[in-house]
Amino acid sequence: MSETKTALVTGANKGIGYEIATGLGALGFRVGVGARDEARRELAVERLRAAGMDAFGVPLDVTSDRSVTDAAELVAAQAGRLDVLVNNAGISGEAGPGWVQDPTTLDLDVVRTVVETNVIGVIRVTNAMLPMLRRSTSPRIVNVSSAVASLTRQADPDIDIGPIMAAYSPSKSFLNAVTVQYARQFAGTNILINAACPGLVATDFTGFHGPRTPEQGAATAIRLATLPDGGPTGSFFEDDGVIPW
Repeated sequence: MSETKTALVTGANKGIGYEIATGLGALGFRVGVGARDEARRELAVERLRAAGMDAFGVPLDVTSDRSVTDAAELVAAQAGRLDVLVNNAGISGEAGPGWVQDPTTLDLDVVRTVVETNVIGVIRVTNAMLPMLRRSTSPRIVNVSSAVASLTRQADPDIDIGPIMAAYSPSKSFLNAVTVQYARQFAGTNILINAACPGLVATDFTGFHGPRTPEQGAATAIRLATLPDGGPTGSFFEDDGVIPW
């Protein structure tokens, strides 16, 4: 087995995911670029390699059992190990004017689609990669969440948490809750799992609205992916520290 630590980042062909892959690659990780779109995936791999990083493409649709199983087999074949998993792939779901998802008129199919990617997809990928992660000496799992998942902040009328997003926001709250359940299951092991908020980042996901760059948005996930042994687990972080649930 190669001595080089390996990371898999889902949704890594652009935006925050690409910058997470870049940051881990710069730290010496071999990086699997997980993405559905073949052309964008291979372009991302080419860019990383051109920058001197060890990267390989991983065809990956987090909503497909077969795709995820094939991805696990490919990582095993390409790298022989997995030390870091960053579950970054996510969608917001269809929204109305002002980027609003009104709970009183919400299409239930939108909710199902968002949860399938943002929650079930994370479970699917995590469980498929666990056999390799368990063999690592310092396995780390990072679930990319959002501050809008914080029920504390959502319920505080004095905090501007943004527009009502009745599919997206609860999906990230669900993801946080699942992260805690994994942390409980991993208690007493060397697997650390945490949720990371990138902040409001100007990418195509937000229509390029937001004060933060993708590089800034990637920073917390990179930090959590490289925590020392004995570091925190089952928590929710942003740049300034822990976010209240």
